[in-house]
Amino acid sequence: MLHIRWPRRPWRLAAEATALLVAAAVAFPLYWMVLSAFKPAGEVQSTEPRPWTLNPSLDAFQRVFQQQDFGRYFLNSLAVAGVVVIASALIAFLAATAVTRFRFRFRTTLLIMFLVAQMVPIEALTIPLFFLMRDLGESVPGVGLNTLGSLVLPHIAFSLPFAIWMLRGFVKAVPEALEEAAYIDGASRARFLWQILFPLVFPGLVATSVFSFISTWNDFLFAKSFIISATENSTLPMALLVFFKPDENDWGGIMAASTVMTLPVLVFFVLVQRRLVSGLGGAVKD
Repeated sequence: MLHIRWPRRPWRLAAEATALLVAAAVAFPLYWMVLSAFKPAGEVQSTEPRPWTLNPSLDAFQRVFQQQDFGRYFLNSLAVAGVVVIASALIAFLAATAVTRFRFRFRTTLLIMFLVAQMVPIEALTIPLFFLMRDLGESVPGVGLNTLGSLVLPHIAFSLPFAIWMLRGFVKAVPEALEEAAYIDGASRARFLWQILFPLVFPGLVATSVFSFISTWNDFLFAKSFIISATENSTLPMALLVFFKPDENDWGGIMAASTVMTLPVLVFFVLVQRRLVSGLGGAVKD
């Protein structure tokens, strides 16, 4: 009699198959975006779309790079995202250290406020932020409407609550005995903070920086609301509006521009992937 030998771990195979299906479902829109960017205009507008092309073309990318000030928009997005990532990481590191290592009044209330701030929709705060940036620009040059500062400050504010909550676990996981040993050896508080604690929580900083970078790089709401007339300070998502036309949208150009926007995110992931895995995996252990 023929006996069928079933795998020893069927649940593991089922989990792997499910993970592959989920990954394929997530990757398919990206594949279709890149495919549409390389398709000729006739295939993009065809009523019978096909998941392949036999005549790849770079015409859509040429139209994207021929757009006026596209390079400037790219640099503006890079500058805003870079400042937000660095500033939010440093502020979050110091704040997480403060709420973890020190006991002060209203510390718990402050942590709860950080958590509540994450629950407020960005759309609900856009109009109040608009008036705040307008009034702030009258007293502080460089941060009012139509400036890159009006994009930097709100993104830092929205990135900090999540970053502080996440880094709090990393700072808390660093043994206090390590801090005491550093003080016994003559290290000052500043030296312990930057030479010992900072490298230990750096994976957590990378993980939070990824989320800050993605949210800032893909921002359209603030860029559309705060950059009104100074088009030279627009960011890359605003460049997509050029390809939306009243009579007929240039879907090839839209997909090509979206592909160009995705490349810096992929490069950023490649550069920090090792730190990101360890950062999402957990904090240091005693």
